[in-house]
Amino acid sequence: MDYQDINAATIDRWIEEGWEWGKPIDHETYVKAKEGIFDVLLTPTKPVPHAWFGEGGLAGKKVLGLASGGGQQMPVFAALGAECTVLDYSERQLLSEKLVSEREGYPIRIVRADMTKPLPFEGESFDLIFHPVSNCYVREVVPIWHECFRVLKKGGILLSGIDNNINYLVNEDETAIVNGLPFDPLEDPALMQKLKEDDDGVQFSHSLEEQIGGQLAAGFILTGLYEDTNGEGRLHEMHIPTMLALRSVKP
Repeated sequence: MDYQDINAATIDRWIEEGWEWGKPIDHETYVKAKEGIFDVLLTPTKPVPHAWFGEGGLAGKKVLGLASGGGQQMPVFAALGAECTVLDYSERQLLSEKLVSEREGYPIRIVRADMTKPLPFEGESFDLIFHPVSNCYVREVVPIWHECFRVLKKGGILLSGIDNNINYLVNEDETAIVNGLPFDPLEDPALMQKLKEDDDGVQFSHSLEEQIGGQLAAGFILTGLYEDTNGEGRLHEMHIPTMLALRSVKP
């Protein structure tokens, strides 16, 4: 199996087991969002500042949820008046999107596709891309930033959650540094075996040069940044940030 197929199957199984990031919002949360009361996450714990969505909010805007299935963010954006498209490779994540949209009665375009391939959209199709932490499951991230730049309109916003590498250095209980960088299981069979034993899918580290530098090289202007933790575990308890949220704009 291609590693992306392994990851899709793994995430589908996690959802069946009650994975936190695969639980769609309830009706009450949707109703509150229609009243303008909402929070969404790019990283585990810190809500995205509402100002990051730009002047005038999301009403009438075309939003792409990139690897953002699960029925957590897109229903909120639809409640705020956005025209939503969600792209994901997990069938179960997309099923959640379908179920919530049918429950609440809003339209959404649902696309099953691999984000490591060219995105199946015309250039300058979207006003905003929402991309929570997920590119840790792909080997090459720089092409993704170029595709995001292509499909965004001028003045469009990319909101992305990224990993800062620390999680890939430490052991499972986060007490010791055991790995070097980059963390690439396609190059190291021992890493692949460990991921398989831990049921962690196939994951990859990415440098800030790839993540932030990659967005800048694609043409984006970085306009906002904040750090976050894992939300649990020893690194979290020690207040060590392992994630970043970025706001970038296509000039």
